[in-house]
Amino acid sequence: MTQRAGRQVVRKAVVPAAGFGTRFLPATKAMPKEMLPVVDKPAIQYVVEEAVVAGLDDVLFITGRNKRALEDHFDRNFELEEVLRIKGDDERLTMVTAASDLARIHYVRQGEPLGLGHAVLMAENHVGDEPFAVLLGDDLIDPRDPVLVRMLQVRAECGGSVICLMAVPRASISLYGCPAVVETGSGDVVIVTDLIEKPDVAEAPSSFAVIGRYVLDPAVFEVLRATKPGRGGEIQLTDALRVLAQMPEDAGGGVRGVVFGGRRYDTGDRVSYLQSVIQMACERPDLGPELRTWLKEFAAELP
Repeated sequence: MTQRAGRQVVRKAVVPAAGFGTRFLPATKAMPKEMLPVVDKPAIQYVVEEAVVAGLDDVLFITGRNKRALEDHFDRNFELEEVLRIKGDDERLTMVTAASDLARIHYVRQGEPLGLGHAVLMAENHVGDEPFAVLLGDDLIDPRDPVLVRMLQVRAECGGSVICLMAVPRASISLYGCPAVVETGSGDVVIVTDLIEKPDVAEAPSSFAVIGRYVLDPAVFEVLRATKPGRGGEIQLTDALRVLAQMPEDAGGGVRGVVFGGRRYDTGDRVSYLQSVIQMACERPDLGPELRTWLKEFAAELP
């Protein structure tokens, strides 16, 4: 088995963040969708915190135009920090500096929006010949239901690539990538034998949806370079994963899925985004009691 296909420790995370956020226009005309707040932190900060908790201390953002606010958020703001320091507001000072102290953060720009597969390929020079994680900014995993740690464990035990799966209603499967799977002896791990991007309901090989967490073998880069544009004229990561699923493991192939049953929000969808704000705020000790009281009163008056 080659070193590349072996059990290297995963240290780097790639976060694609080059999208336009059209579903949130006009709010995202000048502000990156990743900076929309979930309670009092931008959605993207939860994603970076998830990576750090899982032991990934090197984060690469794949960005596009109009993402300066994202870069500023993870940078130091010395003027603001000094104002808070003079005021003696240590609590807010800690909150402000937390984002810039999370990890070593890097940026590369995706010049053209050519798909998720293309965005991942943009990370090759930074990642090199190492396994790495990809975390999509639209998928917010509740911090109390970590899945990335389990995915990294499966990668360490089995090699290859690992994707995150959730069971969804069959009628919704055409919104996602969908795998064909084979059960294993472990209840939450399956072997992926094929994938289809946004299949028709009748053609879906399972009721599992691929959600935005991946642990990828570096063999994916060579596969992506050979992947032709697919659905929507974009280079699909799903197409590359199909190839990896059929490659021998000593060449970096093999794909497994971890079935996730925890709390997850699609912050790229307006209703799910609002649900994430309400639910996470309700469970905060500083906000929850007052908000839950109001929500009960509000809900009681709904027709």
